[in-house]
Amino acid sequence: QVQVVESGGGLVQAGGSLRLSCTASGLTFDDYAMGWFRQAPGKEREGVICITWDGVAIMYADSVKGRFTISRDNAKNTLYLQMDSLKPEDTAMYYCAASAFCSRKSTSYNYWGQGTQVTVSS
Repeated sequence: QVQVVESGGGLVQAGGSLRLSCTASGLTFDDYAMGWFRQAPGKEREGVICITWDGVAIMYADSVKGRFTISRDNAKNTLYLQMDSLKPEDTAMYYCAASAFCSRKSTSYNYWGQGTQVTVSS
């Protein structure tokens, strides 16, 4: 049984930083590309960034360029999202997901976590 679990969300002031983690079990982690998505209230789920099995990052959300960094540790079956210079508009539920390949489309992903809430106050 595949399990994907995000952690690290919370409340932070604008300009602050958070590091999200995502641990996957029940699958061969380094067979999968891993993506981060986010969904704000009343908005569609948005692809933020993805990383291939061998560590190539692909950015989808222009609004986070230069502020968010994705990485992975295949030995620990863990994905990370370092978020710096956070803005109130980054407030959303953040999800990680596994796919055979990187894509900005949520329908391309097979396995999803439950999400972790990030709230940025102004």
